[in-house]
Amino acid sequence: MERHGAPPRVVVVTRKSELTLLIERHATKEQARFYLRERDQPLEPIEEADRAQRAALDVVLSSLPLGYRRAQVGRADLGRFLFEPGDIIAAVGQDGLVANVAKYLEGQPVIGISLHRPTVLMHHVAPGFADALADVLGGRSRLEARAMVEVRLDDGQRLRSLNEIFVGHRSHQSARFQIWASGEAVPSSEHQSSSGLIAATGTGATGWAASVARQLEHPPPLPKPNDARLAYFVREAWPSPHTGTSLVSGTLEASDVLRLRSEMNEGGVIFGDGMESDRLLFGWGQRAEIRVSPTRLNLA
Repeated sequence: MERHGAPPRVVVVTRKSELTLLIERHATKEQARFYLRERDQPLEPIEEADRAQRAALDVVLSSLPLGYRRAQVGRADLGRFLFEPGDIIAAVGQDGLVANVAKYLEGQPVIGISLHRPTVLMHHVAPGFADALADVLGGRSRLEARAMVEVRLDDGQRLRSLNEIFVGHRSHQSARFQIWASGEAVPSSEHQSSSGLIAATGTGATGWAASVARQLEHPPPLPKPNDARLAYFVREAWPSPHTGTSLVSGTLEASDVLRLRSEMNEGGVIFGDGMESDRLLFGWGQRAEIRVSPTRLNLA
């Protein structure tokens, strides 16, 4: 997996621990302890989680072979980091970190390292990282290709997510847009006022999408993680003389496109996987197309 003769580069992705965030907020560990004690919460479990994260990161970094190029990037800086085509990604932490980094990749393999035991997306633990890395480099690792969802705006901006895309208003105001759903029954389009729309992959189908689906009498079938299919839901659509509730859920196959046109003067946003800080603005008249992304997450 070398590029132009250069040794492989392993990019280690982490996020700040809860202890680090508490100390940043309260200046010292003892002040953080006092803040939690006043709320009948112990600091010890947070300290233990911090130690586990540091220990796992130390094992991963010390496992990198000599001569390999290496880089380390935090979750908050992913949008500014330049990934290379031949990179191997090591995500150390919880499942959400894989979703956070997936949107910035173009098929590079991801090795998920759990702090304690293998999870849904973190298939490895730190002591096994060296073997997992060797398997990826040697082509022996089975890469699990997980489907992703993608949205494109009419000005060329694009956003991709592993779990789901949300389209709505940044506050609790109504999200207003016109919707067109290919492959759906008549009516093929309508104006809607709602709490926003989500389009979910199979990976995201066990989270937010599942919660919304349970509220429907006849929900569409949810996709599996590797399915090239999406499920979409319009949340709390409001019927009125000008807005309808016919196109509130459905599925999108690989060739289908869900089209939206914003009718929000301001406050319209689109973001993925709960990352509101990395959002697209969706103002009046802008058009968006949601589809299955041609890019997959390659999870080792």
